[in-house]
Amino acid sequence: MCCFVLVLGLLGPRLAFLYAWIFTPRVTDAFAGNFWWPLLGVLFLPWTALAYVLAWSPATSVSGIGWAVVVFGLLLDIATYSSRAASRRAPTTT
Repeated sequence: MCCFVLVLGLLGPRLAFLYAWIFTPRVTDAFAGNFWWPLLGVLFLPWTALAYVLAWSPATSVSGIGWAVVVFGLLLDIATYSSRAASRRAPTTT
């Protein structure tokens, strides 16, 4: 069960971000047509990139509570990476 949650945490936001990137213009608009920022986001900080796209609006970009959503995405990325490191350090029980 732990491995399933770990894989879901690693692939879930990446698949959701790629789905939004392929099927909606929102990612391209949010990152101003730049290809590299979304690519780096999906590789290294998928929760943060997904939160940025969700918080972005055409009129005001990201402002106010939207930045709180982006920070929450960053905290989820940190939690994902730290849980992976903690699972490697944990002793296995048989």
